[in-house]
Amino acid sequence: MGASLGLAIVLVALALDVLNRYEPIGIDFHTYLAAARVGMERGWSLIYDQNLVAIEQKWLVPDQIAQPFLSPPTDAWLTAPLIPLPYWVAYWIWAAITLAALVAAMVWASLSPGIERWIITGAAIASWWVLHAVNLGQVAPLVAAGAALATRLARERRDLTAGIALSLLYLKPNTALLIPFALLVAGRYRIFASWAAVGVVIALVAFGLMGSQGVSAYLSQLRGPLPEGANNLTLEGAFGVGGWLATALRAGIVLACLAAAFRLRHTPGLVIAVGAIGSLLVVPYLHGSDLCLFSVAAWIVWEERTAMRWRAPIAAVWLVSTPYVNSTALALRLNRWTLFEVALLFALAVVAVWPGGEASTRSASASGS
Repeated sequence: MGASLGLAIVLVALALDVLNRYEPIGIDFHTYLAAARVGMERGWSLIYDQNLVAIEQKWLVPDQIAQPFLSPPTDAWLTAPLIPLPYWVAYWIWAAITLAALVAAMVWASLSPGIERWIITGAAIASWWVLHAVNLGQVAPLVAAGAALATRLARERRDLTAGIALSLLYLKPNTALLIPFALLVAGRYRIFASWAAVGVVIALVAFGLMGSQGVSAYLSQLRGPLPEGANNLTLEGAFGVGGWLATALRAGIVLACLAAAFRLRHTPGLVIAVGAIGSLLVVPYLHGSDLCLFSVAAWIVWEERTAMRWRAPIAAVWLVSTPYVNSTALALRLNRWTLFEVALLFALAVVAVWPGGEASTRSASASGS
């Protein structure tokens, strides 16, 4: 009865997510697809010619704004097979794949039994930012799915496959870049090597398709001004810091994450969670959809830490993040979510240094690590 009630509550939250769709639908997907069309029709070296990409975007969806294509070429490659389809058919296929991938990854990687794993997964994806990412056609759910898949694979010591799963990070590297390095510090060298090897292959393919001109154009985009609102979820947007102080804070967060990862090395799920949260805190460029990775980090902690002192705050955050609450006067400003990331990272750091803290996790106890 309790499980059925929990599932019903989660389904209601997900329904509210769908009903509260208010953003321009598919706007990021249509940018990826426009770049893919440029690549297929004019050559991959030109996918960062923003004038050409803008023309393709207006051809695809005339009533949506054209935005610069600043993503890695992997995003254009991934959407290229959808080019022959009518645009809205392509969008809905993409949206279904990204959401299904995240749900399937979390259910498959869950430590919870039976219907409980579906309830916890549903609660984790009921946050407004998950369906926001899907509505936009973002790759963020795929990045989060890669982190979830790697959690189970690392737990089972299938390290080469875990590294391949983490290669989904290359779709949006700024969102989760610390995860592979946290695993490296935790002694999972083969995961890091596998992830890095995939990166080398992607770089070689990119150079082969785009040439030095295309690669140079991509790198020059990264040095340009950030899109409007890109710092709301960063240290600058959350705490009003900048310059050397922001740099020092980022360095401190990186060191703290790597130290915690080493201490939590027998529990790879928590290592991935630490790397995920640390990544979100140190990058200078984030949007609301990138909080999909925060959902996975909180889900990992829920799975690993069964005590109520852990689960009650996580459940409260999931409740506050639902679209129903987010559409009321109780809604939090976007930059306030950074405080929750800091709180969870601090709690994990305390566990990492507390005597016996890492031994009390569920997966560590089950595996005898």
